[in-house]
Amino acid sequence: MPRKSKTLPGALPPEDELVRVLTRGLPRTERTLTGAGDDCAVLRPGGAGRVELFKIDAVVEHIHFTRAMPAAAVGWKALCRAISDIAAMGGAPREALISLTAPPETPLAWVTDFYKGLKRAARRYGAGIAGGETTSAPAGSPLVISVALLGEADEKKILSRAGARPGDVLAVTGRLGDSFASGRHLALTPRVDEGQWLAAAGGVTAMMDVSDGLAKDLPRLAKQSRCGWRLDLAALPLHAGADTAGALADGEDHELLLTVSADRWPGLLADWRRRFPRLPLTRIGTMAPLRTREPKLSGGWDHFSGA
Repeated sequence: MPRKSKTLPGALPPEDELVRVLTRGLPRTERTLTGAGDDCAVLRPGGAGRVELFKIDAVVEHIHFTRAMPAAAVGWKALCRAISDIAAMGGAPREALISLTAPPETPLAWVTDFYKGLKRAARRYGAGIAGGETTSAPAGSPLVISVALLGEADEKKILSRAGARPGDVLAVTGRLGDSFASGRHLALTPRVDEGQWLAAAGGVTAMMDVSDGLAKDLPRLAKQSRCGWRLDLAALPLHAGADTAGALADGEDHELLLTVSADRWPGLLADWRRRFPRLPLTRIGTMAPLRTREPKLSGGWDHFSGA
């Protein structure tokens, strides 16, 4: 039998007490019939013509955050990363389940502040937190938080990575680069309204979010669409202080990378500027035949190469 560790002052309490603390005041949506406290969350299904999206994402201490970072900001990031993927398919977030794996010496105050950030993100984007799981890890282990998130989208408007065609305009929202070094990764803004608008606008053929750097994510979109690319490096919209190398490789931008039929691009761009005047939508290239890679891209974040 594993030995039970003594609860350190200020560290995590026994599991039932921890769950009681963390599930107090969790946001719920109109679809939530029963949430935290039962063996499963019980949800009402979506309406006719709607599809559900299902996403799981994790943040790991020393990889995505450090304990020195504000815990509430890490909580915001943990949920918003998953929301960004829902947004990239033209969907809206619905209910989340949170899995917390923590060593017993973890300060309770850090975890409760983390949940404050989760709740703030859920309320901001209309999501519910329907429950989750807590489990211990050996002393000295990193914190690991997993988020399983349901989303909902119009079945006829959903976007994937697979619809681009040679000749389509390649574009990106916002600005890129230097996200982790600047701390912007902790204050990311999922493009939920923008993603749904693009899905409904017509002319958008493929979309994804930029999480691992353009050099990693553009080839992924191109592969799914069986296309190549011609990327205009000089056109990349950069954050102040960022450079082209950072835009290609830094990751953690969570902007939308999309392709648009060339004949629809001028009208879509004009409408975008009226609808979202403060957020740039920038043409950065063109999709091309399958074997075209101009320029060849390398780098970007890869969890298992460490770069």
